[in-house]
Amino acid sequence: MTASPHHSIREDWLALTQEDVLAPGQPIFDCHHHLWDRAEGRYRAEELMADVGAGHDVRASLYVQCRTGYRTHGPEALRPVGEVETVLDWTRDHDRFPVGIIAMADLQLGDAVRPVLEALAEAGQGRVKGIRNTTAWHADAAVRSNPNPPPDGLLRSDAFRAGAQAVAAEGLSLDVWAYQTQLDEVRALAEAVPELTVIVDHCGGPLGVGPHDRFDPDNFNAWRDALAPVAALPNTRVKIGGFGLGVFGWRYADDDLPPLSERLAKDWRPWILTCIDLFGPARAMFESNFPVDKGQVGYGALWNTFKRIAAPLTAEEQHALFWRSAARSYNIDEQIFSHDLGRIPS
Repeated sequence: MTASPHHSIREDWLALTQEDVLAPGQPIFDCHHHLWDRAEGRYRAEELMADVGAGHDVRASLYVQCRTGYRTHGPEALRPVGEVETVLDWTRDHDRFPVGIIAMADLQLGDAVRPVLEALAEAGQGRVKGIRNTTAWHADAAVRSNPNPPPDGLLRSDAFRAGAQAVAAEGLSLDVWAYQTQLDEVRALAEAVPELTVIVDHCGGPLGVGPHDRFDPDNFNAWRDALAPVAALPNTRVKIGGFGLGVFGWRYADDDLPPLSERLAKDWRPWILTCIDLFGPARAMFESNFPVDKGQVGYGALWNTFKRIAAPLTAEEQHALFWRSAARSYNIDEQIFSHDLGRIPS
């Protein structure tokens, strides 16, 4: 079995630091998390609900594909339908966690992916909102965020583009996880399929490992300059988060104590403010990327970090970043966030 590229979750380590919840009345839509039960650890409904119930006003969540629960039989193209079935089974007692699902359908099938999209929609009972494929690729072996990285060129292929057009025709969005070195491919895809909402995951993959030095201004500028043309397209969005990913280069997991939000806000502010500046709050959204990021930061500190950085913005801009942009991008009922539904019990 290929080793996980993610930092291990240590609940005892995370418990070593605690901080009060900032702006506890701010509704939150956690628009990017995973669920799994693997040799590396378990993160299912119980673990998710423990995190979202720890103090922040998290109203709903969005599950994003990660090869959980695929079918082990039947046509290969339909096996990812098992992920939707598994997630709904695991979370059957929590109707808003997740309120939506980003599923997997192999877009290399081109237009032939349509029956798969229909099967996913049927299995999802209205909750499948979009599609994501494994597309993050880098020539350097040190840059890996997936134990089974894809081949180069998927985002550039004619078949993938045809598959993306089928996704748009079904009224679904496309999440794309790509490194900063692939952002021109993301731009070309979004430009070629203007009817498709393309949601760029994890700040567009700013890199800090291998040949990429996180502290090098030229590396930062290369990421920003590659992201700007993507942001210039009206059909693109960005998820702000993913700083716990190993490829970003932060090494909080090596410290004796987990980081508090004041430190994280200082560390992450340049990237976060750049994303907000390029896309605007109406096309940007905060995400947890749990349990991946949980190896480096606690859920409470993570959302406090976003709140610290967003504090100078207007109330409307903060609502956009914390829930409205994501709700509109994924066609989620906004009343979940704009009405007092009560907190998730801790």
